[in-house]
Amino acid sequence: MTVDNFLAGNFARWAIIHYALAVPDDHPPTGLRQRKKADTRRALSDAALALAFERGLENVTREDIANVAGVSLRTFNNYFTGKYEALAYRQTERMRRSIAALRERPAGEPLWTAIAHAVLEPLQADLHEATADEDRLPSRGELAEVRKLLMNPQIREGASRELLEDWRDAIAERTGTDPENDMYPRLVVAVVRAVGDAAMDTYATADPPVAITELIRAGFASVAAGMPEPAKPGEQRG
Repeated sequence: MTVDNFLAGNFARWAIIHYALAVPDDHPPTGLRQRKKADTRRALSDAALALAFERGLENVTREDIANVAGVSLRTFNNYFTGKYEALAYRQTERMRRSIAALRERPAGEPLWTAIAHAVLEPLQADLHEATADEDRLPSRGELAEVRKLLMNPQIREGASRELLEDWRDAIAERTGTDPENDMYPRLVVAVVRAVGDAAMDTYATADPPVAITELIRAGFASVAAGMPEPAKPGEQRG
């Protein structure tokens, strides 16, 4: 698969759901100049992921990413410190949109319902933009590349501290807890991350393939239900 074909499919917009290393942009683009900068960041991030899928991330350089995105190496360096930060940008951006979506959910909505909607809305929007199918099933070839990326510790280690604190603050606002002193909002953030981790691991290894949106829905539904133990084969639950 060539880089051009890969980008045409836009799989780079959504292949890795939860793992982010970059520090998020605190100020969404407003003017024309800021929007152009945001477009350049997205183009570089898409190019980084496309090349990682085509060549393997270890074989991708900053120069390669800049060339595919149609910019100079100097421009790349103005936006990102390296390929891992470029690779993370799309995912970081999506997580920030989830935090904003959580703050907009109805006040009386159950917490885990609100969180599930907030996590899924940006993902479904990106999937629909990329493939016109928010529940698209990945091919086995795509899953093989996802597994390779997830084995990289620099990708797998987690979201930036600042972004996790933003999640904590949004949850504290919704639940009336203290983000600095109460454990509850931190515990909720840890569970949100765990659902993302479990969904991504299952997504990468499922045979036959399962849509990532289906896995995330199931994960949050299980949490909302109190994590009931699954029925054993042949066992009936009253």
